[in-house]
Amino acid sequence: MSQLTLPVELWEGFTPSHVEQSHDALIIQLVPTRRPICPCGLVAQHIHDTNLRTVTDRALFEHAVTLRVPVRRLVCSQCGIRTEHITWLSPFSRLTERLIRLVESLLKVLPVKHVASLVGLHWHTIKTLDKRRLNREVVEPDWSQVRRLVMDEFALFKGHRYATVIADADTHQVLWLAEGRSRAAIRPFFERLGQQCHRIEAVAMDMNTAFDLEVQEHCPNARVIYDLFHVVAKYGREVIDRVRVDCANELRGDKPARRHVKRGRWVLLKNHENMNDRERSYLDELLAANHSLMVVYLLKEELKALWYCRDEESAIKRWQLWWQQVHESGLKPLIQLAQKLKPYLSGITASALYPLHTCRLEGMNNKIKLIKRMAYGYRDTEYFFLKIKAAFPGDLR
Repeated sequence: MSQLTLPVELWEGFTPSHVEQSHDALIIQLVPTRRPICPCGLVAQHIHDTNLRTVTDRALFEHAVTLRVPVRRLVCSQCGIRTEHITWLSPFSRLTERLIRLVESLLKVLPVKHVASLVGLHWHTIKTLDKRRLNREVVEPDWSQVRRLVMDEFALFKGHRYATVIADADTHQVLWLAEGRSRAAIRPFFERLGQQCHRIEAVAMDMNTAFDLEVQEHCPNARVIYDLFHVVAKYGREVIDRVRVDCANELRGDKPARRHVKRGRWVLLKNHENMNDRERSYLDELLAANHSLMVVYLLKEELKALWYCRDEESAIKRWQLWWQQVHESGLKPLIQLAQKLKPYLSGITASALYPLHTCRLEGMNNKIKLIKRMAYGYRDTEYFFLKIKAAFPGDLR
């Protein structure tokens, strides 16, 4: 038996009577110091029975702490037979509130597996505690204040399995998450909005026809805005890359020039304002030597300007000019992309009225990927979605 003395206030209503100590563990026997108190607040006069409960507490230095707590059932004049109220131990719990608070604070910065290793609990126990914390802390959106939305998709698992995220464009709070990227996947969100759908003014998205059709069906007053980021990314893949490869193939007999074109992919895709002097110099040489690359690069900048027009009429005029220039260029990949974009013109020019972009949502997607990587993936989708909502509670209006 150890001579270790522990402060009584660690366990309100109980005091240590016996401590067994080994090289890495403490087993502490507690005894009550007062009559049991009913959850209703009354002090009991009679004890029905007593059960010994084994409880894990927060570690003391390098020692794991196990408590043996005599939990009493009392006879209450108002409630009948009830288990006594213990301030530091929840009903039926095998963990003290002190340990639970520690676990919850660690889970805000560490993965479940690491926290389990630190506190010596099973990962499933840690996950259960975290899920309970998230359900408590995630705030229900104020649906009456939602006016503008942004919608996007992200990879949920390998094998082209996706989930859809919908956020408030003004507060950046994640409002909805669902598996899939079809109309059926996002329909429950609009059903949850109910009559609030009529208040939605604008929705920013990529050129996903499923999203578009569902918004048109449920939100009759909303304008769909197609996001600049996705259109420019599509332009890079289908036009710039294709023209760059064609230019490189034409230079098979000039290996240095061909290598110069092949290595120019990133300077062609990168925003000019984000380049350093070396990259700008490389870009200037590349465009000066290749007329087709010069054309598609300049028309990319003209296309981007559509999203920054002062009004919709100006945007339509700029589109008409861009359309004419595209066809005058004679470049097949460019003409094909322009024909694909034409049916989406209304959603492109609407950005002049509602300057919404999903770029903030793209930043969210990067953080979602980080959350997923930290846990090495999630088998429980509901838990994963709670993690995402907790990470994006929204800004104050």
